[in-house]
Amino acid sequence: MPHVIIKMYPGRSAEQKNKLAEAITKSVVDIANTAEEHVSIDIQEIAPEDWAETVYRHEILGRLDKLQKKPGYNPFA
Repeated sequence: MPHVIIKMYPGRSAEQKNKLAEAITKSVVDIANTAEEHVSIDIQEIAPEDWAETVYRHEILGRLDKLQKKPGYNPFA
């Protein structure tokens, strides 16, 4: 039952978000060997001015040892 949460800046169209969700769903189904109906995706838009504190500090910096893909930027550097 994979549930994928995507946090990103606002500004993508509904069509772009749908295409992203479809592509991620396909990858999860193929790679995790699960059924499409078991996959859920939540796209959360975070304002750029809130990103560093809301997302980076708590969900990235505080979990670097757990991330499968680490970012190549640091807004606090």
